[in-house]
Amino acid sequence: MKLAEIQAALRSRNMGAWLFYDHHRRDPIAYRVLGLPETLFVTRRWFYLLPAEGEPRKLVHRIESHHLDGLPGSKQAYSSYQELGDSLKAMLRPYKTVAMQYSPLNMVPYIGLVDAGTVEMVRGCGVEVVTSGDLVAQFEATWSEEQIASHFAAQHSVDAIVAAAFQEIGRRVHSGGTDEFAIQQWIEEAFRREQLTDEDDPPIVAVNEHSGDPHYAPSSGRSAPIREGDFVLLDIWAKKNTPGAVYYDITWVGSLGQPSDIQRKIFAAVRDARNAGVRTVQQAVAAGQKICGWQVDAATRAVIAQKGYAEKFVHRTGHSIGTTVHGNGANMDNLETRDEREILPNSCFSVEPGIYLAEFGVRSEVDVLVRGGAAEVTGKIQQEIVII
Repeated sequence: MKLAEIQAALRSRNMGAWLFYDHHRRDPIAYRVLGLPETLFVTRRWFYLLPAEGEPRKLVHRIESHHLDGLPGSKQAYSSYQELGDSLKAMLRPYKTVAMQYSPLNMVPYIGLVDAGTVEMVRGCGVEVVTSGDLVAQFEATWSEEQIASHFAAQHSVDAIVAAAFQEIGRRVHSGGTDEFAIQQWIEEAFRREQLTDEDDPPIVAVNEHSGDPHYAPSSGRSAPIREGDFVLLDIWAKKNTPGAVYYDITWVGSLGQPSDIQRKIFAAVRDARNAGVRTVQQAVAAGQKICGWQVDAATRAVIAQKGYAEKFVHRTGHSIGTTVHGNGANMDNLETRDEREILPNSCFSVEPGIYLAEFGVRSEVDVLVRGGAAEVTGKIQQEIVII
């Protein structure tokens, strides 16, 4: 646990303390930030108060009084719910504001892990509960130099695999045929050769109308053939198979033969929206201005709306990226939620607008890394539909 850094972050945000709470391991964020074993057997409620100044405090049940012994701070035990309430109130008395894994109106459900009753109990102690969203982003979704290096190592391999996958599709189609699942399995084998992992969440290979389904996934029992004239979408994410490595996540599209006019039109709209989102981040970061996830989504969505396809862009613009492909930093979202978390230095996220029609869909995804006062796309950028 990074005690001094967390306390400095609390002071910079004028927060009195960060109050961690769990029961039956419902809050994995707490375990990761505090460095607790994720296999801890928890049948009773515990609280850990990490103040902006001074010594942390623990509140644990007497039959599981050892659970937080690996963390710094004083300890108090309880047995009855009355004793729990009295002890919690005394622990919180010095503070006006505490952060918790709480999201107002559940606008960021990835953060809203503390149940409503517990929030009510804490408020009943006379303190204001605020969201820990930006704190979680800082301590869960910012990367070390080693992690940044792992991202670029994955990028180098994945970009090459994507290019080779399109070539393999063409070779197989022209020499006898293939299908979505076969190409997915070919990509998985390429991951193994390159010491990459997707943690058993395989890539998307989607043909024609399947590409119009944002989360379509082929399987051995559901796989469309790939033929001459087809439109193909590849959504591929992977990280190096080493501890602490972070993901690289991209989406490209291609056509077996010349794409149709409507395919070119839809791709151009998605590409322009993607570029607008990236440019919005780059300009804000270069100017030293705070920018939140919802603002990036608004920029991409405005381009697609101007093209007349607003109703066909049915998901957020992008997501935080970390040791899991969907990380705990700011998402680029002003549709599914309004993500007001700040885009932080040393964080990475996808920009992936899409337009989905009945016959086909287009998504174009890049990863953006913020560091050193700049924002950069970390891999190759698709500017035209790949002709397979």
